[in-house]
Amino acid sequence: MVKDHHLLPEAIERYHEVVESLGPEFLKELLQKMHIIRAFEERAEQLYALGRVHGTMHLSIGQEATAVGATHAMQKGDYLLNHHRGHGHCLSWGSDVNRMMAEFMGKEAGFCRGRGGSMHIADVDANNLGANGIVAGGIPIAVGVGLSIKIRKTDQVCLVIFGDGAANEGAFHESLNMASIWKLPVVYLCENNQYAMSMPFEKAFNIPDISQRAVAYNIPGVTVDGNEPLAVYLAIQEAAERARRGEGPSLVEAKTYRYKGHSKSDRQAYRTRDEVNEWIDERDAIMRFSALLVASGVITEEESQAMRDTALATIDQAVEFSDQSPSPEISSILEGVYA
Repeated sequence: MVKDHHLLPEAIERYHEVVESLGPEFLKELLQKMHIIRAFEERAEQLYALGRVHGTMHLSIGQEATAVGATHAMQKGDYLLNHHRGHGHCLSWGSDVNRMMAEFMGKEAGFCRGRGGSMHIADVDANNLGANGIVAGGIPIAVGVGLSIKIRKTDQVCLVIFGDGAANEGAFHESLNMASIWKLPVVYLCENNQYAMSMPFEKAFNIPDISQRAVAYNIPGVTVDGNEPLAVYLAIQEAAERARRGEGPSLVEAKTYRYKGHSKSDRQAYRTRDEVNEWIDERDAIMRFSALLVASGVITEEESQAMRDTALATIDQAVEFSDQSPSPEISSILEGVYA
């Protein structure tokens, strides 16, 4: 049963026209993608616990709305660059879930033939240029992509997603400055999940919103609720349209929250269980969006549960696909290595 959320009346009023304009099929697609992302992440955690995934990984459970809202505001042919907590971004961009799981499990059928793993999945054929294990690593790459778009005179836009910790790296400031000067078609999306590893946002910034930094580069900056997919969608859509008109970059901050630790080795001693539970119980993105769609007559409660069941079945099939896929041959270990 969909929980009758206390924020529902306000959301219905705020998004009434948006719900009407986007239509039921598009809205269902958003919710289904959110379910698939969460099911993928939950299964990823289980596989790691079983010792079937090696190395480390960074889960984005709780952040599904930002990924879905942002990627669905972009157009076919646009570019994506994202960060180490990027499974959801790739799935929402449209990357095949079977090949995603195969890559995650180190199989030859994966997007990077099992070499990239959790933090470096890319789908170049879909202009998904990949995640990056270096904090802020994708931000300067987006400048190069934006410059390429401008030189080629296409109407493409580059969406680059990064965390709040990356906004304190030098690459952030240098890149936004250059993109602003050259009016590059780049949308900078800061996925602020409140913690840069173990550093609380308020201890690392002397401003309430990261988007305020946009004023230093004379570009638009806006902060939205990252647990509301429609809020993210509208902000990214506006920024992308501005970029297509040749008016340059924008900075969007989506405030969200990760339910799990920074990585699998994180004991989370820096926050309380009560804080985590408050976000889960009161601000969960899937719960809130499901309630909105049910109240708006887009879906029924039964359809909402069916979406969750569909997502679980989809991930089951992805794991089966990965299990049946071969591991890379040792003889091919150096193929594709350029350094």
